[in-house]
Amino acid sequence: MRFRLFEIFSFEKFVFRFFSFEILFFRDFNFSTVFFRYYGFWCYFFRYFYTIPHQLTDEQKQERVKLCRENLAKFRDGSWRLCDIITGDETWIYHRQIHRKSTNVSWVGEDESPTTIVRRGKFEPKNLFSIFFKSNGPALIHAVDEGKTIDHNYYIENCLKPVVKEIWKQRKSAGAKGIKLLQDNARPHIHSDVINYLTEEGIIIMSHPPYSSDLAPCDYWLNNNIKRNLTDQPDEKSLACAVSKVMKKIPKEDLKKLLTNY
Repeated sequence: MRFRLFEIFSFEKFVFRFFSFEILFFRDFNFSTVFFRYYGFWCYFFRYFYTIPHQLTDEQKQERVKLCRENLAKFRDGSWRLCDIITGDETWIYHRQIHRKSTNVSWVGEDESPTTIVRRGKFEPKNLFSIFFKSNGPALIHAVDEGKTIDHNYYIENCLKPVVKEIWKQRKSAGAKGIKLLQDNARPHIHSDVINYLTEEGIIIMSHPPYSSDLAPCDYWLNNNIKRNLTDQPDEKSLACAVSKVMKKIPKEDLKKLLTNY
């Protein structure tokens, strides 16, 4: 585990430096040649790396440092173990796979046409998945029923209870007692019924800093990794099977490293 305090520093200075570089670059090169590349770069950057900025108060900054140090100390003194952490989140996955925006970034000459960009249709079929994993592999890969939304009841019955059941299979003597759950602050996740259920099962909810951009490891690596390795699927059933296969092929070392880096 390491500190993730990069949000504290000034993002505006970082953006200004890049835009200053672009202005100088355009002055020395043909504008039409380089604009498409850098326009694509910024679309990709803001889509995948930039979250809505928040002006953190001094108290919030101190809270970030405090939580990071507390969690780190628990691992160093042995009271917490990496193998006891389970994390999960939801993600939408389309049946048809297209290249990410970053693959459309290319040089365009003065007399050349820009690269054709494949865009999704407004109503392309997709399914919502809830995925949980530990350092030793996946604990749940659940395709949400079509037309259903995840409220706190659905989250308990179809996500948390199957996860707890899987934990009991792996830890027959201890069960879910002492397991640490790392999840984001979505409303269904923090409902009082959810918190009460997790408390009854002996699961500890890990605290995380306010306005953190990386509350769950699924958000900043796992989900995109799954989507990059999928092929087109004709229906929900085949998509669920494909997602399961991709997830199970991920080396345990990568999952362990992902939790360690958090």
